[in-house]
Amino acid sequence: MFDPILFFPFLRQPSHPLLNPFINHMDQGTRGHWESPLGSISRLPNHSVCEMGELTQTGIDTRQSLSFLCLTGVVQHLRNGQLLHHAYKHHSLLPSDWSPRQVWMESTGKSRTLQSGMAFLYGFLPDFDWTKVTVRHQWSTLFCGSACECPARNRYLEEEQRRQYRLRVADSNLERTYVEMARTLGVLTRQLRAANPMDSLLCHLCHSLSFPCVPSGDSGAGGCLTMAQFAVIRQQQLDDEVDRRRVGVYRKYAILAMYPYLNRTANKMERVAKATEAGRQPRLNGEEVFTLSSGHDVTMAPLLSALGLEEAKFPRFAARIVFEMWKSPHTTQSQAKNRAGKGERSKSNSKDGEVFIRVLYNGEDVTFHTAFCHSNERHISQPLCPLKNFLTFVRKDMFAIVNATSYKEACYKQSG
Repeated sequence: MFDPILFFPFLRQPSHPLLNPFINHMDQGTRGHWESPLGSISRLPNHSVCEMGELTQTGIDTRQSLSFLCLTGVVQHLRNGQLLHHAYKHHSLLPSDWSPRQVWMESTGKSRTLQSGMAFLYGFLPDFDWTKVTVRHQWSTLFCGSACECPARNRYLEEEQRRQYRLRVADSNLERTYVEMARTLGVLTRQLRAANPMDSLLCHLCHSLSFPCVPSGDSGAGGCLTMAQFAVIRQQQLDDEVDRRRVGVYRKYAILAMYPYLNRTANKMERVAKATEAGRQPRLNGEEVFTLSSGHDVTMAPLLSALGLEEAKFPRFAARIVFEMWKSPHTTQSQAKNRAGKGERSKSNSKDGEVFIRVLYNGEDVTFHTAFCHSNERHISQPLCPLKNFLTFVRKDMFAIVNATSYKEACYKQSG
């Protein structure tokens, strides 16, 4: 039986220069603006022994049960935050006097997502000011807000779970592996299977730890889990991903699961685009400049699928999707005359002030792999996609996959 106890050694030398300042800064968190119940959740692992669902410096989430999950770590997110800070600082993304309206974060009510988000935000913001930090609560891992009710989505999910089950039970090698592992650990096979041991094994592998071992005794044969057993479970995961794409039910689930979040993102982007139009009066305290959603792998996976990124790998630890907005610069009269005099034409064929979107997955530009832009002509001078493509996809085109024209119709359409 897995029963790991990992220590969070505050006294050891930090593994990142921002780690100690981050830990000290989190003690001042009461000055921030927290939606209930986030204010009562620990902002960092602050116990001598890691408790269930908490993060360590390196990113291990311990669970005193059959398994422990390896999740995003404080250091990983401090680095991710710094990475994006350096990527955007030359574009003057954040004004020096940014307001709580321009920068905010949202998280589910789990300590690991809140802690991950805070670490990322601390690494990203050059001036982390608690009095301006606003953290909003999302009760659902789908970040669906008030639009979570969708019977058809639940039906697709149940159908997808049945597909997964059928594929697993048909794999005799996988079943034998589970039986062997359960015998070694002294637990019931069904318990081990339900505990998803892949998470635990992958965590050990990523952190160069030996696979779990137990002494022989009355409860089991004893011994250690092996790399060969890990390989069997991992291969089943890969087979499942191929079968999932072939059947297509998960994509339908993903479309309905992530529409509320994508719609909210589309509305936000359109609002910002309109606010930057020439001659528009700036809104008091400005429009959103940077927003952060800290979620789970069960948030990220359907989001990737809904965007049409079916070939993307299953979200790794500290995975991230970034939506960027870009705007083509306005051409001055003198620039236009110079181009005309030289007989030059715009290489990008974009209009002055046109707004574009770019999508990054773990730092890789995947814009032209998305469902809304894979057929769009890539601009020579800027690999960007018109924002209007994304807006049309979210508000209309994505529902064609479920034979509907709107979210409401798709959700309440009778099966059959």
